[in-house]
Amino acid sequence: MEYRSLGRTGMQVSSLCVGTMMFGAGADAAESARIVDAALDAGVNFIDTANVYGNPAGLSEEHVGLALKANGKRDRIVLATKVWGLMDATDPNGRGISRRAIIRECEASLRRLQTDHVDLYQVHRPDSQIATDEILRALDDLVRAGKVRYIGTSTFTAWKIVDALWASKEHGLNRYVSEQPPYHMLDRRIEREVVPMAQTHGIAILPWSVLAQGFLAGKYRRGQAPPAGSRFENPEVGEAWQKYGFTEGNPGVYSEAAYAVLDVVEAIAAEKGCTASQLALAWTAAQPGITSVITGPRTLAQMQDNLGAADVTITAEDCARIDAVAPPGRAILPYWKSDFGPNRHRW
Repeated sequence: MEYRSLGRTGMQVSSLCVGTMMFGAGADAAESARIVDAALDAGVNFIDTANVYGNPAGLSEEHVGLALKANGKRDRIVLATKVWGLMDATDPNGRGISRRAIIRECEASLRRLQTDHVDLYQVHRPDSQIATDEILRALDDLVRAGKVRYIGTSTFTAWKIVDALWASKEHGLNRYVSEQPPYHMLDRRIEREVVPMAQTHGIAILPWSVLAQGFLAGKYRRGQAPPAGSRFENPEVGEAWQKYGFTEGNPGVYSEAAYAVLDVVEAIAAEKGCTASQLALAWTAAQPGITSVITGPRTLAQMQDNLGAADVTITAEDCARIDAVAPPGRAILPYWKSDFGPNRHRW
């Protein structure tokens, strides 16, 4: 397993990270523990979760906390979680990144994770209605209190991060050290501004949705109905996602342009003797500026497959073949358009 510095912090994290969005929403406590143990045994030392993950919200953090308590390896793990998501639909302050929400949700996350601190506390989404320094002061207080070691962002634009870096310098506050963007072969837009910004300012890049919701693992096939249990099996989900380009006739999962990328991925994977998902994960981890790739296993088998990506070498020829069908900086599948209420922003 390769280890890389989390931005300019010097803290070393594995090039693969266990993403736990499926913990408590597909993986029960026992399966979650098996996934964590397998990853740690393979050398992974980085786990990412969020207060809103699980069904009900918070269950993912509980599963992570139980797993780390059982194996006694909390001190060896770089533990990350996030704040922003809806935790209480009956409370007008039941979500968000106000000072009130940040402090309250950090305390709640620590209880669920059964720890006295998290190594990386991330703002899950931006909110243009809240002043940047207001958010940073709350996060800075958590760092100074010893409850948080470092702070980061998720799905922020480059200018929002630079604005926050300026505010941190202006007010003497702890700065963001990482960004979690959606990034995969079918959506390479972060290469335009986010990655160069991160390289300039020492920001770690921790991509999520690396398999494009399972498409780059070969889950969806030409001319075939979505497999049982997949998100697109539900017609209502398919209709809801149509505006994001996930249908024939628009750039998206079911377009020929997307399948052309999958064809190349599967061809290269066959030549290397690995799976398509391993090739996709390894390609992402090999891109400039990438620190650690967030996986999203629902089962132990999926985690074991993902771990195989650490043994896949990506060559310049591989990159050239992929660039030919998935141009750098372009989006064949513009998954993250973010039309969600007051938080809308564009890559």
